[in-house]
Amino acid sequence: MINPRVFADFHNADAEGRLRLNCIGTIEDLANQSIELRDGQLLTIYSEDLEVNGVVQFSEEEKLWVAAIDWDRITQVENFVVEAQV
Repeated sequence: MINPRVFADFHNADAEGRLRLNCIGTIEDLANQSIELRDGQLLTIYSEDLEVNGVVQFSEEEKLWVAAIDWDRITQVENFVVEAQV
C-alpha cells in the first residue's frame, strides 16, 4: 500500500521533533487528495527534494496535527516531477 504524499516544512517541527502539518502546502495537499487526518495514519512527507514516512498524531498541547518521523530516515529524492492536474 502506498502512503499519501503530503508536503510539510521540515523546519517546522515541535519540541518533540514532530513535523507540524499546518502550513499552506500541507493544507493544499490534504484538500487536493481529500485526506482527513486521523491518529495513526501513515503519510509520506516531502519538502522540495526530501522525503520521509511519518505517522500522524494530534498534538494536544498545540491543538494541531503533527507527523512523527525518523529524522535519520529522511531521503533525498532526485528528479521527482510533480504533474499539474488540469
